[in-house]
Amino acid sequence: MTKPTVDPRSGFCPTTSTFHSKRAPIALPSTPNLSVTAFLSSICHNGTTALIDAASGRRISFPDLWLSVAAVATSLSSPPLSVAKSDVVLLLSPNSIHFPVVSLAVMSIGAVLTTTNPLNTPNEIAKQIADSNPVLAFTTRDLVPKLPPRSDFPIVLLEDFKIHGDDPRIVRTISEMISTKPDSRRIKVPVDQDDAATLLYSSGTTGASKGVVSTHRNLISMVQIILKRFKLEEGQGEPETFICTVPMFHVYGLAAFATGLLGSGSTVVVLSRFDLGEMVRAIETYGATYLPLVPPILVAMANQSPALRLGRLRRVLSGGAPLSKEVIEGFRDKYPGVEILQGYGLTESTGIGASTDSAEESKRYGTAGLLSPNTEARIVDPDSGKALAVKQTGELWIRGPYIMKGYFKNQEATRSTLESDGWLRTGDLCYIDEDGYLFVVDRLKELIKYKGYQVPPAELEALLLTHPDIADVAVIPFPDKEVGQFPMAYVVRKTGSKLSGNEVIKFVEKQVAPYKKVRRVAFVSAVPKNASGKILRKDLIKLATSNL
Repeated sequence: MTKPTVDPRSGFCPTTSTFHSKRAPIALPSTPNLSVTAFLSSICHNGTTALIDAASGRRISFPDLWLSVAAVATSLSSPPLSVAKSDVVLLLSPNSIHFPVVSLAVMSIGAVLTTTNPLNTPNEIAKQIADSNPVLAFTTRDLVPKLPPRSDFPIVLLEDFKIHGDDPRIVRTISEMISTKPDSRRIKVPVDQDDAATLLYSSGTTGASKGVVSTHRNLISMVQIILKRFKLEEGQGEPETFICTVPMFHVYGLAAFATGLLGSGSTVVVLSRFDLGEMVRAIETYGATYLPLVPPILVAMANQSPALRLGRLRRVLSGGAPLSKEVIEGFRDKYPGVEILQGYGLTESTGIGASTDSAEESKRYGTAGLLSPNTEARIVDPDSGKALAVKQTGELWIRGPYIMKGYFKNQEATRSTLESDGWLRTGDLCYIDEDGYLFVVDRLKELIKYKGYQVPPAELEALLLTHPDIADVAVIPFPDKEVGQFPMAYVVRKTGSKLSGNEVIKFVEKQVAPYKKVRRVAFVSAVPKNASGKILRKDLIKLATSNL
């Protein structure tokens, strides 16, 4: 049988209507019983310092990292915690040098890690807890009040010690767990590559937040892609120093900083929260060479006058939304010695699905890059379902070893997003050009991206409809140079109501995380909808942006 011909320039195969990655494929481990933690700890490198706390300067060496992971794993699986395989463990924390330790320890015993945004409200966190049913929570003292007041929900404090008046549910501190002697006699439950490793929450293509189940195989393949991207594969290249500004609770931060880069021997400098001044200080103090970030941070850096002092920094890695030509050129003019790399990915793809890996690739303005190694893609007409060719726009479908197992306890959402033969429907309107570069044109999915955070309009609409003066509402993304997009609400008042825009904003503000706040309001007599009752958001977006 003749092998289908693939165009070497675009990667497109006309016989199968499939685009193939132009990057060299990456070999993946075939051993079935292998956790991502065991895989990472087995990689040889010449790195010395794994993690640095940017504020205090506290350092964790690689030997101490793996000793701490083993100690926490022993403590987790022993009484009184007795966390078992497939149990879910919640990690509610800002960035911290403890975050990777806890993540790797949880996954090493076959338990499933779920994370959540510390900015989320108690109600939002309670919804995720009700869905994922964790047996234990790791969190900081300041965040304990955000957890549901359940007496049967033990807490491990991510602090060095307990103090008088602490919540009685606190059963351990992270320091106590790290000081536990790892038990080599402990019966280790086999962890298979196809076992669930993480349960990260995403709004998916539409609607409410859903738990994305990623396996150890998904994470291991993403680790390999990350190491290949930065030329940090085993035995190759010198370790780098990365500044961690992106949240580790997000797939981008978790895949890169709490797992992937720790297999390279590179040093991760952890900022507990983003502050431009602190970031620049850390870049200089610790000799950072790489800076992963989201577009609003890059825009802020480009707008600084005079230019910031960036020491040894060679590359910035932007993800979350594409950068415009104006932003890229403005940054390059200000920092000519720093390359810009970009990436595209989803929670459902365990991170990166396409990327630019050199300054030359990034010169193709507006692109998300070439498909990642081991990746196939299709561009599918959303109406007819027909697979399209080069430079034709349709929904991006991708397939590869990093694609999620499915949505947690949600077969309907899984069926509508994952095809039976492994294709992930991304919900993004894209095209791939004649050289194999991916361009994201628009979103089929209705998510609003505020500073890289996902805000589902349906969630805000459901909340606004509980207001006694609101008859109907539609929430849309409003473009903004600094944050990317923010939520704007089109509100239909009930008859006789004198509800003001400011009252609408305050009503939402009290009940959601800051990144979900409605920041603009307009009043209309009716929300435009199609025959089936679906909100015509594109019409409202045109209306909102017509005077820009």
